[in-house]
Amino acid sequence: MEKTKKIKIFIALFYVSAVLLFLYFFFTKFSLEELTSYDFIKNNRDYFFELREANIFLIGFLFFLFCVIWTLASGFATPIALFAGFVFGKWIGVSLVVLGMSIGATGVYLFANFFLKDIIKEKFLDRYKNLEEKFKKSEFNYLLIYRFVGGIPFAISNILPCIFNVKAINFFFATLVGIVPQVFIWVSLGSGLEKIIDQNEEAPEFGALISSPDIYVPIIAFLFLVLITVIIRKFFYNK
Repeated sequence: MEKTKKIKIFIALFYVSAVLLFLYFFFTKFSLEELTSYDFIKNNRDYFFELREANIFLIGFLFFLFCVIWTLASGFATPIALFAGFVFGKWIGVSLVVLGMSIGATGVYLFANFFLKDIIKEKFLDRYKNLEEKFKKSEFNYLLIYRFVGGIPFAISNILPCIFNVKAINFFFATLVGIVPQVFIWVSLGSGLEKIIDQNEEAPEFGALISSPDIYVPIIAFLFLVLITVIIRKFFYNK
C-alpha cells in the first residue's frame, strides 16, 4: 500500500512538472508584448490563413491535438477559443475547441481520479459536500449544470468530480455539451476580430472596434450568459 502511494505521488509530481515545463516554454517563446501587438497578430493571421488554405484538414487536426494538450496542461479555454475563431471561423472553431477540450478535460479527470483522489477529497470535500447528494440523484444532469454554470477555474473543475466518483463517460458528454455556450461566444469574438483586422491595415480605435456587431454581439451574449450563470449558481452551489 505504501509503495503504491509513493508511485502515485511520483507520477503526480511528474505530471505537474511536465505541465509547468510546457507552460514555461510556451510563454518564453512569445512575449506578452508580441502577443498583444497589432502587427504581430495581423502578420500571423496571414501566415495561418495560408496554412489553412494549403491543408485545412491537417491544420485542423494539429490544432485539435493542441487543444487536447493545452487542456491536459491545465490551460483555460479563452485564448484557444479566440484563436480558433480567428483562424477557422465560428463553426469549425467551436467543433475543434469543444471536442479537444472535452477529451483533454476527461484525461485530466481520469488521471486525477486515479492518482490524486485522496488529496482532492482532503482539500475540497468539506467545501463542496453539499453537491455530493445532488450528483448521486442525477449524475449526468448535475454534471451538465456544473459545467454550464462554471464559477470554478476550468483546471480545478476538471478534478473536483473525483470527489463524487462520477463515470468518465458522463463527465465527457457533460463537458462536451456544457462548455458549448461559453466556447461559442469566445470563438465568435475571435471570428469578429479577424474580420476587423482583415478590413484595417492599422489598429482601429476602440470606439470603432466596439461598435462592430461582430464584437459587441458576442460581448452582450457573454454578459447575458454571466447573468444567467450567476442566478443558477446561487441555487446550484448552495444547500
